[in-house]
Amino acid sequence: MTETAILTPDPSDATFAALWPGVLERLRHALAAVGVTAAPTPWTDHVDDAGGLERFPLVLPLIVWGYHYVPERWLQACRTWQAAGIALANPADVLAWNADKRYLDRFAQRGIAVPPTVWTQRVTAERIETAFASTGAEQLIVKPTVSGGGWKTRRLRRGDALDDVTHDIPAGDAMIQPYLPTIETEGETSLLFFGGHFSHAVNKRPVAGEFRIQVQYGGIYTPVPTPPAGALALAEQTLAAIDAPLLYARIDTVPDADGRWLLMEAELIEPDFYLDTAPEAGAAFGRAVAGLIASGTPFASR
Repeated sequence: MTETAILTPDPSDATFAALWPGVLERLRHALAAVGVTAAPTPWTDHVDDAGGLERFPLVLPLIVWGYHYVPERWLQACRTWQAAGIALANPADVLAWNADKRYLDRFAQRGIAVPPTVWTQRVTAERIETAFASTGAEQLIVKPTVSGGGWKTRRLRRGDALDDVTHDIPAGDAMIQPYLPTIETEGETSLLFFGGHFSHAVNKRPVAGEFRIQVQYGGIYTPVPTPPAGALALAEQTLAAIDAPLLYARIDTVPDADGRWLLMEAELIEPDFYLDTAPEAGAAFGRAVAGLIASGTPFASR
């Protein structure tokens, strides 16, 4: 059996302690089917010294949940791993830029459809009002540019009191987008790719009264046997715009009120693959990992 490493959360962070072990077991099951074992190790143990990772032919950063709480430490870890030539998939430089959702602006400049977004270094009532005026939206979503799992994500309505607008709003760099009601009616469609090939899709919707679709907020997840053509085309366009080798990608898409598919996020760091809904419990993921190991893990760089 070939042994890989899977990077896991900081042991001192109990936020997702009840969730990530299940994800780990699904990943291990898919890998075991192709003769690969996976040793879990906290990513925070390897921030300044990559020596503990050098023995692995492949390191998968698939459960580094919570990195967004300490973004500078995360970037330092990426630099450490890249300098040491650790065989990471996805590559360390991708893990660095994908942590900040300002990458959506770069995608937009390449012709990829994304929601209208106001980028700001500090959220103020004035910036909120400007966003309402420029987008014409009745509701806005505000969240940090470095975030995850709905952390510090707020939905704001026209006329909200100033205290409501500024309470628990991101203190630093943030993004402001129109709220898309289609999240509730059509849901978000996530498309999973392994080794550049489409694997499966999942539709995610919030429960009544909620706008966040994450499982910790009660999100309802449904397998999609055949993804909408527009969503698949957008996902493929997004992947084509990424100039890097990718072992895996989850592309999150939502249609707007006119049926135009928009890119919400390109998850290239630690996306849940929803392997419990994947064909053969994620066999495509296992094969992609085995193939990458057999090829000599070309993602390592010095």
